[in-house]
Amino acid sequence: MKRLLAFMAVSAAFLTVPAYADCGIAPGTVNILANDFQSIRTVTGTAAECATADVKITANHNKAFADLMVAALTANPAQYSVVVVANGSLSPLLSADLIRPLDDLVAKFGQQLQPSQLIKIGGKTMAIAFMANAQHFYYREDVLKQAGVAVPKTYEEVLAAAATIRDKGIMKEPLAMSFLPTWDIAEEFLNIYYGGLGGTLFEQGTANPAIDKEKAGQALNLMKEMVPFIGPDYLTYDSDVFRPKWYAGQVAMANMWGSSAALVLPGQSPSPETAKDTHLTVAPTVGGGKTPATMVWWDGFTIAKNISDADAEASFRAMLHGISPDMAAKHPEDAVWLIDGYKPTPAAMGVINSVKGGSPTYPTVPYMGLLHEALGAQIADFIQGKKSAEETLADAEKAYITAATSAGFIK
Repeated sequence: MKRLLAFMAVSAAFLTVPAYADCGIAPGTVNILANDFQSIRTVTGTAAECATADVKITANHNKAFADLMVAALTANPAQYSVVVVANGSLSPLLSADLIRPLDDLVAKFGQQLQPSQLIKIGGKTMAIAFMANAQHFYYREDVLKQAGVAVPKTYEEVLAAAATIRDKGIMKEPLAMSFLPTWDIAEEFLNIYYGGLGGTLFEQGTANPAIDKEKAGQALNLMKEMVPFIGPDYLTYDSDVFRPKWYAGQVAMANMWGSSAALVLPGQSPSPETAKDTHLTVAPTVGGGKTPATMVWWDGFTIAKNISDADAEASFRAMLHGISPDMAAKHPEDAVWLIDGYKPTPAAMGVINSVKGGSPTYPTVPYMGLLHEALGAQIADFIQGKKSAEETLADAEKAYITAATSAGFIK
């Protein structure tokens, strides 16, 4: 966390770009697999400037990248030379021994990198981080003023503000949360339970689950209370659904990703009228706690193990160009860059303030994804009234134990 502070729809798109930069890269092939949002497209697009007749660069941006990466890198040679990951998606690649240590490449070419960018596992650099991310609070200043309410600092105040906005007839469904099953809705639960309430996930040093049922129930009930202010389509909400509604002036408050923040602010928003009154701030607290109810992520790149050394070097150098200080200077609003010389912009303030508030990082243990998936498969049933909180948590725990035992994490 201190290091972060210090330096503060499924779609697939294949991109081959002519050379715009002399990167000095020896012949090689660079195939990138990545998630699909603007800040990562900025990085891969900049990396693609290194393409020449002898350096082939392609990028596959796919929201289901995490479902593709293990199989793609298990092939020999691997289908991709680079996978852009976050702290929540690195573990499967590590567990399957599919990515290579980068210390030699860092020593040879990585003089631009900051210590905070070197993600070390077992003493070896296994990924290069380039940005921080978190979900945080978006609000429409004009709508809150019209309703006569202050900017909410807690989720209890968010619910009260939403009720006032609706009761005064200003907006029927003033709140947006990422409740799309299964990953997104589990992420919101973890933001509140683990990030805001400080709930435990695992027994110390083991993969055994240790969910605090009281705090978990509190988080689930809070999510259920939000539904009337989101509207009947609440289970469709993610960033892609949220933005058009924000542009159209149909939403006044939201908990959304920092990586998408610039798209609703002046400069990039297609709706100047809503953009001028859009502001970002720290994630709300919950239940009388003092920690913002969110989790901090880093995004970075890894290099596949099952490729030639030549392709590994070409890939590393192309990605260094993609995350260069020049790129960050040209695109300061696209992300909270963990890059030398980056100066935070208004689009970065929600993430930065959540980090400063002590929000925890998303756990990087290899079995976290199994728990995330198990929770995501159950939470929608609770919110729809199909299961009690106790049944929801019991079913999620049972599914997780089965998956973790099958994977060898629980003996």
